[in-house]
Amino acid sequence: MNSGGQLTDESGVAYLILAYLLANPDAQDTLEGIVEWWLLHQQILQQTRNVKQALAELTERGLITTRTGADARIRYRIKRGKREEIESLLRDWRCAT
Repeated sequence: MNSGGQLTDESGVAYLILAYLLANPDAQDTLEGIVEWWLLHQQILQQTRNVKQALAELTERGLITTRTGADARIRYRIKRGKREEIESLLRDWRCAT
């Protein structure tokens, strides 16, 4: 598994299967069900953690702002006045890859 939580080899897949079974010890499924439900579920959990961490970092850096909606859920948006800084950052990231 790479640092982004992506499946890259059999050991990464095995890790995700065991993690799912540990959290759901009564689970059983077919090959297709495991791929569609178990592994997708594990990846969603990992991506949710990654996105939460990225949003916290971007907010801390002052690149995005938050607003609480009427439903008490937090909304994220670009911070006005940071467009040029963000464009520069994105250019740097593209060049680095």
